[in-house]
Amino acid sequence: MEKLLEGIVNFRRGDFESHRELFKGLKASQKPHTLFISCSDSRIDPNMITGTLPGELFIVRNIANIVPPYRMTTEYVATTSAIEYAVLALGVENIIICGHSNCGGCAACLHPEGKLEELPHTRKWLELIHPVRDRVLKEIPESEPEARAWMMEQGNVVEQLKHLITFPYIAEKMREGKLKISGWHYIIETGEVFIYDRKKGEFLLGNG
Repeated sequence: MEKLLEGIVNFRRGDFESHRELFKGLKASQKPHTLFISCSDSRIDPNMITGTLPGELFIVRNIANIVPPYRMTTEYVATTSAIEYAVLALGVENIIICGHSNCGGCAACLHPEGKLEELPHTRKWLELIHPVRDRVLKEIPESEPEARAWMMEQGNVVEQLKHLITFPYIAEKMREGKLKISGWHYIIETGEVFIYDRKKGEFLLGNG
């Protein structure tokens, strides 16, 4: 806590002062250009990765950057409601699904033994990426754990792109050319970002 308290003091004296006019302009409203859906992992910093400032990204974070398929419901649906607000209320022009290397959620899905027994809500949430896990386990041998992890993370990004298109208003805006979606795989230890090429069906280095 001490570090956090020191941080807010330094922010007010440093970064805030250097961007005072920016924050003044953000006082009344926001107009982000991009909805950025990423993992909750503490090693991921969407603004640092993209070089963006406050007000540019509408950020949604959850375990394993999952987008549940669209459905009408009276339940509390945090990720779905955030997507709805970003697209219909804020009018974002882009949606990024950003997965990352060494993802704990993907790893737990591949190797659940002992990891999820006391985490019932996490276990239930990760059921959404079981189809990805099943394909990875079928196609990649157990003797290649790194390949399994890599394909689980990238396959998960592709799966969530498919889920996005189940949202009727997203599909409509894409048809009208008003919205673009993209899938990224960020490598923590190298800073590389691989971007999914839907025509080629593979991830290509986007910042080499």
